[in-house]
Amino acid sequence: MWWFYRKGPSGFSGASTAEEVTASVDGHDLVAVITGATSGTGLETARVLVLRGVHVVMPVRNVSPGLAAKAAIVAKIPGARIDVLELDLSSIASVRRLASEFDSLKLHLNILMFEERTNP
Repeated sequence: MWWFYRKGPSGFSGASTAEEVTASVDGHDLVAVITGATSGTGLETARVLVLRGVHVVMPVRNVSPGLAAKAAIVAKIPGARIDVLELDLSSIASVRRLASEFDSLKLHLNILMFEERTNP
């Protein structure tokens, strides 16, 4: 699997980390909404974007794990801009409520990332 570590035209390889790839990114003027940001790749994506200055909004079904994820990121990245908003994608009323809450934050949406999850 030597090819996995060979750098391509971008200067990165399959072994490059998100921190390496985003090292030169200044995201202070960006807002990202990331579903599934309480664990796994969604949480890592949120952490790296916050590290680069992006304001992250985490729509979560269960607020407690969302607040715990936010606290874990803020503990490592003081000054992180993260909002946790409740969202149940199976409820159109919940989706509308999230849209209204997001609108009240007066933020522009630049990045939308949807992490698909399956229930165990």
